[in-house]
Amino acid sequence: MRLLLLSLGVGAVPDFISAQVGRPAAEVRIGYLDDAAGPFSGEWFVAAEREQLAGLGYSLVDLTAADFESADSFAEALAGVDVLYVCGGNTFVLLAALRRCGCDAVLVDRVRRGLPYIGASAGSIITGPSLEPISLMDDPAEAPHLTDHSGLGLIDTVVIPHADGALPPYPPELITAIAEEYAADHRLTFLADDQALLVEDSSLRTIPSP
Repeated sequence: MRLLLLSLGVGAVPDFISAQVGRPAAEVRIGYLDDAAGPFSGEWFVAAEREQLAGLGYSLVDLTAADFESADSFAEALAGVDVLYVCGGNTFVLLAALRRCGCDAVLVDRVRRGLPYIGASAGSIITGPSLEPISLMDDPAEAPHLTDHSGLGLIDTVVIPHADGALPPYPPELITAIAEEYAADHRLTFLADDQALLVEDSSLRTIPSP
């Protein structure tokens, strides 16, 4: 299992993909799963995230879990990409979209069987055991029918992105509040925007990702 969990910066992406795929960037197909960005459609940062990744030279294949009619069709789409990238946005909206027709189970199975996974912000958070600690950062009301906030369980810690408090929507006071309210009951991993969590099977380590 190989995952690269970003907060914001993509500096660690090229080395990660090169190690996992071993082909020139132009020959690498990345599935770009965009459900988390849905509530922010039209905002500049949604396009900026995609353009930042495409600017590294990869071929992006746009995927929206909510648009798939079955888990099998989602599985077929994943079979056609070399790497899966799950973008930022609202983590609860992302989880609801994946669960709608069983795409969550397909994703977990494929990643556990070796599909390289890159998550950014919401895409990083969802890999953990629970979304509860992120309810102070993302609005659960954006996914009103989602009653189970268990994450994908690929890792045993909840990633808290933007932990340096540098972005205006996530000030230091918010990061402190998350730690004070949830650290006693959840394992939390705080990532600054120039850091990433590299997951290699059961090994997790924080690396630079400017």
